[in-house]
Amino acid sequence: MAESQEPQNNNQLVVVSVTTTEDMAVRAVNKRYEGLTTVRTKAIKGKGAWYWAHLEPILVRNPDTDDPKAVKLRCNLCEAVFSASNPSRTASEHLKRGTCPNFNSVLKPSSSSSSLPPLCSPSDSNRKRFSPIGTSSLNNYYHSQQQQHQQILLSGGKEDLGPLAMLEDSVKKLKSVKPMPPGPQLTKPQIDSALSLLTDWFYESYGSVSFTSLDHPKFKAFLNQVGLPPDVSRHDYLSSRLDSMYEEAKTEAEVKIRDAEFYQLVSDGWKSKMFGNEQEGLVKFMVNLPNGTTLFQKAFFPGGSVGSVGSVAVPAAYAEEIMWETVTGTCNVAKKCVGIVADKYKAKSLRNLELRNHWMVNLSCQLQGVGNLIKDFSKGLPLFKIVIDNCLKIASLFYNNSQARSILNKFRSQESRFSVSFGAAPLLYCDNLQKIPSVTAMLDGLLNCGRVLHSVVTDDSYKLVVMEDSRAAEVAEMIQNMGFWNDVEAINTLIKVIRSMVEEIEAERPLVGQCLPLWEDLRAKMKDWCAKFSVPEGVVEKIVERRFKKNYHPAWSAAFILDPVYLMRDASGKYLPPFKCLTSEQQKDVDNLITRLVSREEAHIALMELMKWRSDGLDPLYAQAVQVKQRDPFTGKMKIANPQSSRLVWETILKEFTVLGKIAVRLLFLHATSCGFKSNWSFMKWVWAQLQVQSRVGLERVHKMMFVAAHSKLKKRAFGNEEEKEAEFFGTEDDDMLNEVFVDAH
Repeated sequence: MAESQEPQNNNQLVVVSVTTTEDMAVRAVNKRYEGLTTVRTKAIKGKGAWYWAHLEPILVRNPDTDDPKAVKLRCNLCEAVFSASNPSRTASEHLKRGTCPNFNSVLKPSSSSSSLPPLCSPSDSNRKRFSPIGTSSLNNYYHSQQQQHQQILLSGGKEDLGPLAMLEDSVKKLKSVKPMPPGPQLTKPQIDSALSLLTDWFYESYGSVSFTSLDHPKFKAFLNQVGLPPDVSRHDYLSSRLDSMYEEAKTEAEVKIRDAEFYQLVSDGWKSKMFGNEQEGLVKFMVNLPNGTTLFQKAFFPGGSVGSVGSVAVPAAYAEEIMWETVTGTCNVAKKCVGIVADKYKAKSLRNLELRNHWMVNLSCQLQGVGNLIKDFSKGLPLFKIVIDNCLKIASLFYNNSQARSILNKFRSQESRFSVSFGAAPLLYCDNLQKIPSVTAMLDGLLNCGRVLHSVVTDDSYKLVVMEDSRAAEVAEMIQNMGFWNDVEAINTLIKVIRSMVEEIEAERPLVGQCLPLWEDLRAKMKDWCAKFSVPEGVVEKIVERRFKKNYHPAWSAAFILDPVYLMRDASGKYLPPFKCLTSEQQKDVDNLITRLVSREEAHIALMELMKWRSDGLDPLYAQAVQVKQRDPFTGKMKIANPQSSRLVWETILKEFTVLGKIAVRLLFLHATSCGFKSNWSFMKWVWAQLQVQSRVGLERVHKMMFVAAHSKLKKRAFGNEEEKEAEFFGTEDDDMLNEVFVDAH
């Protein structure tokens, strides 16, 4: 392609060359494997996460070419193999939750570890006894001086007192902590600088480091060793230093918002999320700027107490009021806020704000929209309910019938090639199907243990279970029916297809112009799923279309038409907007939205420019440059090389569209998801404690801490908590479990 003759500047479009696909994919796999191996090596040495002692990265090779094609994680305890996209999530689901059958056994201390070898013959009757001391200290001492102790022969008389006193004195020395010599003497400026860096690290950790750690004696000893005053208390971190950092971060954010031409408000947290067994009850407001920056605006606790969001539904009018107060409080020019994206209040609240403020485009989060399809299928797809009911019958039998469970355990102990233990997955989850991971764990467990279950129900000992339990015969019939297993695999695949799309949405944070292609891709996947498992397409299509209409916004169609990425080449060689991909109603939506976003005086100009855009399109040279794609080295997917190019075209090349251009640059920058900054679990525990006190000072402190920590992390593009950073570094995929509430299938 010929080079553009436009002057060299920051807005110039550059055509990115693409290297060979196969070589990049192989290099990406090798790089990821080496990175995971490096992290594991450091962790084993005590410089990383605990779970690397049990998880090992392995290379999966192509049987034809012997080239590496994927990286997996293998559990060294049970030989199960998992995706390597998020090791911390794998550890949480497989190890912490008890899915691994052998994990608990490695946690139990050996009975022999607490016993110590005798220092003298046990037959001596008059033996002086020592007071209890630390086991590890005495073991170390015993091993280091074993030869000397073997030479000491105690008779029980006065001559024993000397050796015993020597031994006791040595043990006391081992138990006592030697005082560390004082560290280097630092100047006052050096101390202030060091404490500032320490404070930065503390807040950037966002709760990973507890407040009590600041008062820990060893931490204070460390401060003294490096020359810092050990009398720094947690109050210092929560008072003047916090105030200073908060004012600095707030000023920086305000300057960026003031300098931006417009922004989008992000409202995340109205949809209840689960952290362990607790509800977050926290609404976060962030700001998206045109240059791709995301800023933290504020945190809000509806009702001022924990659990208000999860336990009591917030009225739509109240949510609407809070959103508008945030808009006016973010900038004194309300029209600079061109839209809101929220994760729950997509219907009434957002629509009312649009009606009162014609320039706004208020969207519902696509992460929630696509994720809700699982709930839709559980209600509207008969096969879904049948499969869950049948799986529950099997799980319930082996959960409640001790004889059946005993037979299962016998065959399970003989089977050494489980990827997921049946006993851990379906049996422990069968009484708690309120969360999607519970359903997927049950389905995965059944599919992985199909062969064992077949052996169980065909064993002679199972006949006794059939005689005593009326459910056993029905369970045996289902397990021996191949149609049942096909249905289980179908529903399991359906859930995983939707969840994989949700994870991709969360990782890539698509823009509004990508919504229509995203749903079209979803329809194609659902069609393939129906064909693979012989499921009638009609019911599935109705469920998908119903959810599509609930989430659809006219801005999807308008941004799709105005985005040069989706321009299509016609027979004459022109690159024209894809109006033929829209329905007649969607084409009307484009006209109505564009006229709504401008003043009455400019409405006719905008429509005329839209007609010109429809007939002329974009110069082929620039259209091809905008549409250049390159393969992502981590995911292997083809992506637009310069995501900012669509907006830059309207700002630099299509200047003749004076009104339509202003609409295009605003629409094309809008995000379609509200995800972007996750609350840290350990920090939220401290937040809850502050909220229980209900003190004004405590609440102000919470807000300042969240603002400082979020500002720092968003500045570094560090979305997620500390355990997720490894996955973020080695790849863009995310194995986070959906935290949606699952509607009971009964």
